[in-house]
Amino acid sequence: MTTDIRTPLARYADRLHAVTGDGHHVASPLGAWLLLALAAPAATGATRAALEEALGTDAESAATAAHALLTAPHPLVPSATAFWHRSGRASAGLDGWRGTLPASTATGALPDQAGLDAWAREQTLGLVEAFPLTVTPQVLLVLASALATRVSWATPFEVAPADALGSGSAWAGALRRVLRSPRYGHRCWIADTTRAGTVAVHAAPARPARTADGAAGLLVVSVVAAPDVPAGDVLAAAHELAAVAADTPEGHLPARRSLFDVPLGEGPLWTLREEPTRTNAPEGREERATAVLPCWSARSRHGLSAPGLGFPAVARVFGELLDEPGLEFEAAQAAMARYGRYGFEAAAVTGFAATLSLPPEGVARVAELRFGHPYAVVAVATDDRAGGGTPGPWHGVPVFSAWVADPEELPEADVADRYEDA
Repeated sequence: MTTDIRTPLARYADRLHAVTGDGHHVASPLGAWLLLALAAPAATGATRAALEEALGTDAESAATAAHALLTAPHPLVPSATAFWHRSGRASAGLDGWRGTLPASTATGALPDQAGLDAWAREQTLGLVEAFPLTVTPQVLLVLASALATRVSWATPFEVAPADALGSGSAWAGALRRVLRSPRYGHRCWIADTTRAGTVAVHAAPARPARTADGAAGLLVVSVVAAPDVPAGDVLAAAHELAAVAADTPEGHLPARRSLFDVPLGEGPLWTLREEPTRTNAPEGREERATAVLPCWSARSRHGLSAPGLGFPAVARVFGELLDEPGLEFEAAQAAMARYGRYGFEAAAVTGFAATLSLPPEGVARVAELRFGHPYAVVAVATDDRAGGGTPGPWHGVPVFSAWVADPEELPEADVADRYEDA
């Protein structure tokens, strides 16, 4: 039986976007939620309760859902998880928890920064170029997830002048061209929602991936509400409508409001007109809708340390597994998305790092060596041409030596920095 995590994920998304704010951004609540779900089986007591509160479901259900997603990856949404730790820092508890991870989860020694960055690029089709966390000597372990997609629309958009966005849109004067939904293939409707009131909705389906068992797709749903509705409420309405739209057969519109119940004229969300037509619709009342929206792209980095996002509890889990109480942590996500006429691409890498506390304060002596009076210089050769660790005949031979007693001024030509190709 598959655990339905859409409601817990929508709740988690509400929290994540509330922390992120209402500026232009993109995020993957799923990418962060997956890490909590993987850590959850090892949690006990108050830590388990805190994780379950963040997850929006019990630990077993969350872990089962995470395993299902990672064991049967979506053909249009490549996904990956990884757990790395420093050698010599394992424990029986950590080894036991690691055995609960999905078989697809990469494990092993903690890579250096270049290795983490390479993993991020490889797992996101090159869309995320760098891992969102920095590896320092204090980092003991890293838990990570990656999600990506790059799809073409089943039916591309048409092109429209930007003034189609309406005279009240500030974007209309800043852009030249925007996207208009095609006559067929996309879904456009007006819906009433609890959080955002009456909204306009557009859904664009990606070209599906055909498998032996059927097909898998991706539906990108855009929702716009009245300008004074808070961003969090619009995002919540979009999550709700997207979930319903995914379950609604093509050609049907979830929570649709009849256009004959909407006043004619122009408003901030639509222009509605009436025109004569030949139609076989019931009572001769036909409804048609198109959508006009801009291309967009975003790159974001989000810190995930807020208590409601669950990662403080994950740090306590690993502190217990390693018998290192009071572990510090860092959690962050790097995400991007691009929405255009012919397709959509997006990716996110989420990382959690457990770190040792900084050493206690002490005293360091720092020397700057000064060659301010006559000194000696010797140039000595090195030679390992013999191979096998055997030094060659020139190895250790002093070739030049000098006594510096008459220094010179730095040449003017050398004052400016020069960077030559190696």
